Amino acid sequence: MKADDGARSPRRVRRPRRFGRLVGLDPARLAEYKRYHVKIWPEIEAAIRRAGIANYTIFHLRGMLYAYYEYTGPEAEYAQRMKELAAAPRMREWWDIMEPMQRPLEFGPPGAGRAREEWWADMEEVFHLD
Repeated sequence: MKADDGARSPRRVRRPRRFGRLVGLDPARLAEYKRYHVKIWPEIEAAIRRAGIANYTIFHLRGMLYAYYEYTGPEAEYAQRMKELAAAPRMREWWDIMEPMQRPLEFGPPGAGRAREEWWADMEEVFHLD
């Protein structure tokens, strides 16, 4: 066995933290929602990138929006970066336009009312293949 054959051990690369989120969409507002997302405002795009969010995609199916994104920043900074994102210039203005188009999901047994409500409901990752 050679003491040093020049080969390097692979460096451990930190993988991004993946998120899947789900929210309803008013079907009558789909075209409007899509128009806004053809080119999001530059301030919103810049804030998303500064927050460490990459590969952000929103899909639509039968009145539901599914968002996927990857957080690429340090794990210890995630909560703070999301607070900063929420406070970014024009973010509240953007949300004030988007939120009336969306319908948050309700959780709990049928007829129990809103046991728990989230705006964009976080989804559990059950499988991933690189």
